[in-house]
Amino acid sequence: MAAIAAVAGGLAAPAWAQSGEPIRIGVIAEVQSIAGASTPGGAQIAADEINAKGGVNGRKIEIITYDNKSSSADSVRAFQRAVNQDKVSAVIASYISEVVLALEPWASRLKTPLITPGAASNEISRPVHDDYDKNKYTFHGYLTSAAQAQLVCDAAGDLLVGGMKLKTAAIMSEDAAWTKPLDAGYEDCLPKAGLKVVDHVRFSPDTTDFTPIFNKLEAQKPDVILTGISHVGVQPTVQWKNQQVPIPMFGISAQALSPTFWGDTNGAAEGVPSLAVATPDVAVTPKTRPFAQAYKARFGTPPAYTGYTAYDEVYIIAEAIQRAGSTDADKIVAEMEKTDYVGTIGRIQFYGRSDPFTHAIKSGPGAVTGMVFQWQGGKQVAVWPKAIAEGKLKYPDFVKASQ
Repeated sequence: MAAIAAVAGGLAAPAWAQSGEPIRIGVIAEVQSIAGASTPGGAQIAADEINAKGGVNGRKIEIITYDNKSSSADSVRAFQRAVNQDKVSAVIASYISEVVLALEPWASRLKTPLITPGAASNEISRPVHDDYDKNKYTFHGYLTSAAQAQLVCDAAGDLLVGGMKLKTAAIMSEDAAWTKPLDAGYEDCLPKAGLKVVDHVRFSPDTTDFTPIFNKLEAQKPDVILTGISHVGVQPTVQWKNQQVPIPMFGISAQALSPTFWGDTNGAAEGVPSLAVATPDVAVTPKTRPFAQAYKARFGTPPAYTGYTAYDEVYIIAEAIQRAGSTDADKIVAEMEKTDYVGTIGRIQFYGRSDPFTHAIKSGPGAVTGMVFQWQGGKQVAVWPKAIAEGKLKYPDFVKASQ
């Protein structure tokens, strides 16, 4: 695309670029967690690529990373430091919805563009829609909970109802900001997809023993368990296998998106599927595999989902600055709104002011469509949609649906 060429340094440098000072982008991430560890790495690879081609009008991109320790309070302090002391031009922050919701008012107060690489709650984009002039600095750079629910239902209709002839479902989700709209979406769209909801369990993210939950769900005899889990993942997966729970799981397991999940569960992940935006071996776009390969070559493991999105978001910010000819926050925001960028996860555009999800990325045909993979034999195998599927959905022998 022409914009990428511009970022590569093909245009004459305007006055703002003469200083040669780096353009700093802050990355606030859960660097010790499975889901957040890839965020700084993905951002750094994008910055290195841009810098190798001349930067943005000769100015290098500099990534400054802050470990938020999965804490909203630490995230706010990091954001304040990033803007006031380190003079960043934009911030990429967190896969945790509660953290992003805590940062959003500070993006408004400090007038600094903020974009999330992984948080999902619908509430992130609502303030932007309701009070645009105040909250326009926040961008929702990942699929909203509502969009994810619809994609899971679309996949369930094809794979579970159409393919496996399943009829009933139980919802099992963690009690978190992102799952409230997700569950509401499930309740609405699962029946339309052909699955009657027979039970709904919400559990604390601090849960360590899932035996009572699985026992309760088994008593309802659903054909499938629809998940909405992010902060947990290893424990319910291991117990699902160890207890030989005869019900297949489907839906979203964010930790399962990590390439280390197979080892983390000692292989109990066999048969666990999840909605995702990218996996290392599937060419969602021509950029997906090359990025995953570059990440693995540098860090020794493929990226988690936040690696892909953070990589794309550095390019989106850099191109916005290039088009704006400025690091002025209002000008960056105006140009980010015009984003039309084919990244690693699909074609990225943002909803406009009139849409309820203002500044969230668009989803659906021609945009970010999502995919479903399943752990099979130690690999993440794409099973939906058909156009990119590498194999078919299949479950371990202890799962009744596999028989």
